Amino acid sequence: MSALKEGEFVGSLDCGTTSTRFIIFDNRANIIAQSQEEFPQYYPEPGWHEHDVNELQETCDRVIEQAVAKLEEAGYTRNSVKVIGVTNQRETTVVWSRTTGKPLSRAIVWDDSRTRGNVLHFENLLETQGIEIDGKVRRGKDGALAIKELTGLPLSTYFSAIKLRWMIDHREDVREAHEEDDLAFGTVESWIAYNLLGGVNGGQHISEVTNASRTLLLNIRTLKWDPALLRFFGFRESVLPRLVSTSEVYGNIASGPLKGVPLGGLVGDQQGALIGNKCLAPGQAKCTYGTGAFLLFCTGTDIVYSNHGLLSTVAYQAGPQSKPVYALEGAIAVAGSAIKWLRDSMGLIESAGQINTLAGSVPSSSGVYFVTAFSGLLAPYWDSNATGLLIGLTSYTTPAHVARATLEANAFQTRAVIDSMVLDAHSDLAHLKVDGGMTNGDLAMEVLADVGGFEVVRPEMRESTALGSALLAGSAIGLFGWDISRPETLMEVNTARSTRFNPRTTEKQRAEAWHGWQRAVDRSRGWFETTAE
Repeated sequence: MSALKEGEFVGSLDCGTTSTRFIIFDNRANIIAQSQEEFPQYYPEPGWHEHDVNELQETCDRVIEQAVAKLEEAGYTRNSVKVIGVTNQRETTVVWSRTTGKPLSRAIVWDDSRTRGNVLHFENLLETQGIEIDGKVRRGKDGALAIKELTGLPLSTYFSAIKLRWMIDHREDVREAHEEDDLAFGTVESWIAYNLLGGVNGGQHISEVTNASRTLLLNIRTLKWDPALLRFFGFRESVLPRLVSTSEVYGNIASGPLKGVPLGGLVGDQQGALIGNKCLAPGQAKCTYGTGAFLLFCTGTDIVYSNHGLLSTVAYQAGPQSKPVYALEGAIAVAGSAIKWLRDSMGLIESAGQINTLAGSVPSSSGVYFVTAFSGLLAPYWDSNATGLLIGLTSYTTPAHVARATLEANAFQTRAVIDSMVLDAHSDLAHLKVDGGMTNGDLAMEVLADVGGFEVVRPEMRESTALGSALLAGSAIGLFGWDISRPETLMEVNTARSTRFNPRTTEKQRAEAWHGWQRAVDRSRGWFETTAE
């Protein structure tokens, strides 16, 4: 066996909602080695979704080990990995003991909707008591606007503060840790970084700003935890992690095959995909189709507040002293998970890839609409009491029509977000860059273009989320000359050709289909009757 040679590569640990992968890239975003592993999902009650974060961390450790083994099989030493980044599912809420380093509860996942009552409670609190900011009490709709001005976000089951409040109120171990000042709170990157950097033996309790901007606790102008929000939700400041930028060296990996390698980039998965698609300038947008779908539109160093149901969020901060870059975001809770539902719960398909074949066997959905509001509707509707709905069914309807309606649901929701984005940004979208597992099917992309009326651009290398954290990590140490604040240094990255999908429908056809979708959404809304907690 020939001696292993040392190269220069960057690793990315991508901690998604259903699986974790570790990918090793070269300077042009070619994949040198990778490993992926799914981890268990827990649904203890309707609308609930949990993760065991010990299992999550174990999959992280295994995929790193497996990818490094494949790197060595390819002829390179493990020392070839010069730095790694982490990208992660956002909003998912993790709590652990600062004393023991052990989790105090399963994590509540971003799409969990158990906290409807908590949202109603805080909406009522705004009406009765309001929120005090800089000595002024703001109540009712003005109070909700104040929270949006601070965080860019509405009150919703989606965000971490609401989930943390539920944990403290309903989990005795969490409540006691909070009362005894032993509680550590974080999103997934906080937990992963804590463990990679040593855990209870020297690990750091940190949170990166794109993830922190999804908690309802961060002032997105100052990039600091806001005391008014802490008072409003009733949290000790000591539970919060130290805030860090998106691209800097946070420390070195404490153990395993990459022991001593710097951890140099942390980023929420959707911001990671924005960076991986190199949408770094104002007006550039991408949509990632995974478990859910997330469309981000870069607005530069200006915060653009939405009047049409979108979120204002931090896109990235290129270093500790850099100005933050912002984005408008439209979040769709259910995209690929609807296909998983057809496979696992309904048995209409045997594999996710079969949906394109089944849906392609009919020319249209024949009036069937599928509002995939399994945990309510996110942008631009923001109705946590909406329900999933199949409507337009007749004796003519077949599984193929339902499959096609599932693909169309994804496209209609994307169009709803883009229509809002155009109104807020006062700018038309020339084309939409896409990535994520759902984009592998040509039919899904053709349906997206036909429903939306815009060009869809799908890159050849679609691991954009992982690539984003790799670019941030490389930039943190100047690897390959990358500098995330200077996009021209990334010109040679991921330059493979793209596939383009253009609309085949007429404007009249799109308008008629859109009208039907809006009617279906109206019928799905307000189904659940929620009481305040």
